[in-house]
Amino acid sequence: MDTLHLLFNAVTVIFIAATMLAAGLGATLPALLAVLANLPLLLLVLLANLVVIPLLGWGAAALFGLPTAAFIALLLVASSPGGPFGAKLAMIQRGDVVAGAAMQALLAAIGSITFGPTANLMLETANVGGGVSLDVATLMLTVAILQLAPFAVGLVVRHFAPSTALSWHPVAGAVSNVTFLVVLVGMLLGSWRDVVALIGSLSLLAGFAFAVAAFALGTLLATGPWVRRSTMGGVAAVRNVGPALAAVGIAFGNEPAILGALAAVLLSGLAGSLLIAARLSRHRTAERRRQDL
Repeated sequence: MDTLHLLFNAVTVIFIAATMLAAGLGATLPALLAVLANLPLLLLVLLANLVVIPLLGWGAAALFGLPTAAFIALLLVASSPGGPFGAKLAMIQRGDVVAGAAMQALLAAIGSITFGPTANLMLETANVGGGVSLDVATLMLTVAILQLAPFAVGLVVRHFAPSTALSWHPVAGAVSNVTFLVVLVGMLLGSWRDVVALIGSLSLLAGFAFAVAAFALGTLLATGPWVRRSTMGGVAAVRNVGPALAAVGIAFGNEPAILGALAAVLLSGLAGSLLIAARLSRHRTAERRRQDL
């Protein structure tokens, strides 16, 4: 069992680092600066992802009366913006891919710092977790090392050696995708009984509803044309699992019940986000066909 835990932790570290390296390799300074220069969009997106959506997660957990493990999992997910799949959703929905990728990378970098205090405040205020309090300093340091450092390396390589970055980016993305699946399967297999137990607790429905509501709020709290606003909705709906996994490992010793709940919330939320993105893609494809006629 110890060997499996070590293997799970190792794969998780690789997943987080590869994801942020891919984000850095795929980002450019002009794109990031363009996002920063659009102050109304930036402020609204930060408000949505750092304040409104964490509160939405707390509200959804309370509304659906989730058991403790699922309550904790949803709070951790809601507190962690900048999920790498947000950029992928921009592609799926045929949205503003450049703005989506830049904002996702920026939120992931900022979220690595804000996640600890946000999650800790909500866990303590909601009085869940059996009195467990996140070691914010340790968590911030761990997440910063695992996220900010690879992102910075990728960004530097992209800026000074773009051809190298373009050749590395597909590899880093593939490693991120594969390790994400391994981590997700590991969470499910290691705690399948806990996942099954959640079926009657409305946890899956809560994760689905949270993602759909986050998509809507992310779209509402954005500026610009509809394509860009819906892209920001996709970025808001997909949260960053890396910090949440780090928190479960540091504060809860990779407790199977919380890992299972985390996997359930992530899967149901991802399903909701994909359904919306696919619907937008079909609508935009049909609209372009009508314009071409």
